[in-house]
Amino acid sequence: MGGGVAKDRTQGEDFIGPLKRLLLAILLLCLLGIFLVWRIDSPRVERFRAQVVDKVVPSFDWAMAPATGAVDLFRDFQSYQRILEQNAELRRELQQMKAWKEAALQLEQENARLLDLNNVRLDPRLTFVTGVVLADSGSPFRQSVLLNIGARDGIVDGWAAMDGIGLVGRIAGVGQSTSRVILLSDSSSRIPALIQPSGQTALIVGDNTIAPYIDFLENDDKVRPGDRVVSSGDGGVFPSGLLIGQVATDPGGRLRVRLAADYERLEFLRVLRDHGQDRPQNHGGIVRPSNLPSDPLPEEPPTPSEAQDG
Repeated sequence: MGGGVAKDRTQGEDFIGPLKRLLLAILLLCLLGIFLVWRIDSPRVERFRAQVVDKVVPSFDWAMAPATGAVDLFRDFQSYQRILEQNAELRRELQQMKAWKEAALQLEQENARLLDLNNVRLDPRLTFVTGVVLADSGSPFRQSVLLNIGARDGIVDGWAAMDGIGLVGRIAGVGQSTSRVILLSDSSSRIPALIQPSGQTALIVGDNTIAPYIDFLENDDKVRPGDRVVSSGDGGVFPSGLLIGQVATDPGGRLRVRLAADYERLEFLRVLRDHGQDRPQNHGGIVRPSNLPSDPLPEEPPTPSEAQDG
């Protein structure tokens, strides 16, 4: 029985071999015929080829659909990849633009402060030095700021400091390259002032608040909220006519000054060179001016011993 199965398998193999060769020969002959038909240059053959194309090619759209879809998908993937790259590039440019915008805003603000300083009209005899605020004391008991100008720039204790609008304070402490400005709001600040238009003189006294109070006022009835407060120049503390602020009243009815300077944004300060009058070099110059003639001292009477010797 086993021999019969082996014999059938051998006969099947002998039959399949010639059949494969026959089919291969037929396929080669068909391909050769198609090649020859496609290469023959004849009007009749050309019409035949056109008819074959019209019949065969449209019916192969379903076969080309996967290939066409794959090509479109590949192109879409490439386009999506380019969009991702462009999006990342735009994000980087946006971050750079934000940084440039912030820098531009800071420069614009600094430029506005400097323009405000240039717009302040001062006495032509006064000159000034502009400094940058380095730090704030931040103490509830002391109101002051630090500038980046000092003795090397000719800064002297007592000189007035202004922002783009009004008086800020006075120099109180000078180093070689820095100086400290005591603000008008400091409890140690006492500024002689003139209230316009009434012409009342007063003293602006700091109490560590944003609105110093008005003290030693001659006549309260002549002063109204909104009146202009300027430095009087009394005592040679400050030059006269520097804007301090406007009169205001607190809830308790006490007169105070709404400062013109913007204490929330002190970035640049203008220190006024006020050389003032000549300062006396000795205490005698305060009591008796040096330009007056000095009277001779009276002679002391001789003592009894000197009279007997004489």
